[in-house]
Amino acid sequence: MQTFTVVFLVVLVLTIFIKTWLASRHIHYVRTHRNSVPDNFSSQINLEAHQKAADYTCAKTRLSYVSIFLEVVLLLLLTLGGGLNILATFWSNWFSDSLAHGIALILSTILLMGVLEVPINYYRTFVIEEEFGFNKMTLTMFFADLVKQTFLGVLFGVPLLFGVLWLMGEMGANWWLYVWFMWMAFNLIILSIYPTWIAPLFNKFTPLDDASLKKRIEQLMQKCGFKSSGLFVMDGSRRSSHGNAYFTGFGKTKRIVFFDTLLSHLSAPEIEAVLAHELGHFKHRHVIKRIAWTFSMSLLLLWVLGYLMQQDWFYQGLGVSTSSEIWAAVSSPSAAIALLLFFLVMPTFTFLFQPLSSLYSRKHEFEADEYAAEKASASDLTQALVKLYQDNAATLTPDPLHSAFYDSHPPAAVRIARLQNLAHN
Repeated sequence: MQTFTVVFLVVLVLTIFIKTWLASRHIHYVRTHRNSVPDNFSSQINLEAHQKAADYTCAKTRLSYVSIFLEVVLLLLLTLGGGLNILATFWSNWFSDSLAHGIALILSTILLMGVLEVPINYYRTFVIEEEFGFNKMTLTMFFADLVKQTFLGVLFGVPLLFGVLWLMGEMGANWWLYVWFMWMAFNLIILSIYPTWIAPLFNKFTPLDDASLKKRIEQLMQKCGFKSSGLFVMDGSRRSSHGNAYFTGFGKTKRIVFFDTLLSHLSAPEIEAVLAHELGHFKHRHVIKRIAWTFSMSLLLLWVLGYLMQQDWFYQGLGVSTSSEIWAAVSSPSAAIALLLFFLVMPTFTFLFQPLSSLYSRKHEFEADEYAAEKASASDLTQALVKLYQDNAATLTPDPLHSAFYDSHPPAAVRIARLQNLAHN
C-alpha cells in the first residue's frame, strides 16, 4: 500500500470520527436542554417553541449522518475503488481530445455526486421541513429548481472548465497563476450578474412598496453611506416560511432584499435594525475581506495542485495509475484527473481548519451587531433576532464545540447577551 494511501485513509477516518462525534454531541446537548428555555429567552419564547427548535435541530443533524456516510462511500468508490479509472476509460472511447475528455470526465463525476444529493435534499425538504411546518415547495417546483440549477451549471461550468483545462495544458509550470486570474474574473462576473440575471430565475423580486418603511430604510442607508440599485421584496414564502434579509451584488449592482416572510413578522424598527446589521457588513468591508480571503486561499490551493499533479505518488496513492492505458489516447496523466482528485480529497484534509473559518465569520457578525446598535437600536435588533430564532426554529442551546466548528453566526445566548450589554451602554 502506498504511503500516501495510508495518510489519506488515516485522515479520512479521523475526519469521519470527528464529524460523527460532533453530531452526536450536538444532538445530546440539544436534547439535554430541551425541557427548559434559557433564562434570557424565557419571557419571549415558550417551552413548546423551544422544544420544536430542539426537535428540528436534532432531525437535521441526524440527516447529516446519512450525508457523511454517502459522501465517504462515493469518495472511496471514485478513488481507491477505481471509479475515476472506469469513467476515464469510458470517455476515452468517445473522445481522443484531452480537453473534451477532461470536460466529460469532470462533468460526469459532478453529475454523479449531484444525483447522490437529490434524495438527501428531497428528504430534507419534503420530510423534515414539511414535518416542522416550513416547507412550501411542491414537487414541480423542486424538480424545476433542479433543472434550472443543472442548466446554469452547464452554461457557466463548461466554458470555465474548458478555460481551466486549456490553461493547465498550455501555460507550462505557472499555469496555476493564469487559472487564478481567470477564477477571480469568473467569480466577480457571477457576483455582478447574480442579482439581475440569476436570482430572478428562482424567485420573484418586487420593489418595496411600503412608503413609510421605504423612507425609514432610505434614511438609514443615507446615514450609513450605502447606495443600492433598489429595495426589493423576495417571494421566499413560495418555498419556505423561513425569513431573512440580505444585500447582494457587486459595485453598482448592489441591492437590498427582504424575504416577504420577514416583513410580515417584524415591526418597522426591527426591520431597520436587521438591515443596519447587514449594512454593518458593508461598512466593515466584510464582503470584500471574504472575497480577498477566498481568492488568497484559492491561489494557495492552485499552487499546491500545481505541485501535486507532477507527483506520481499523488495519483497512485488515490487509486489512479499514471502508466495506465486509460490515458494513452489523451495524455498521461490528464489535467482533469489531477483536478478531480485534488478537489475530491481536499475537504478531508482541510476539515480541521473549519473552526478558523467559522471564528472569522462570527467575528464579522459581532462587528455588524455593534454597528447596528450604533446606527439603529440594540434592543430592536435583539427583539428581531429572538423572533427570527423562533420563526426559523433555531436552537437556543447548540453544543458549544459543534457550534465552534460549523456555525458562521454566534450562538443565540452569546449574541443576545452582547447586544443587551450594548443596549445598556
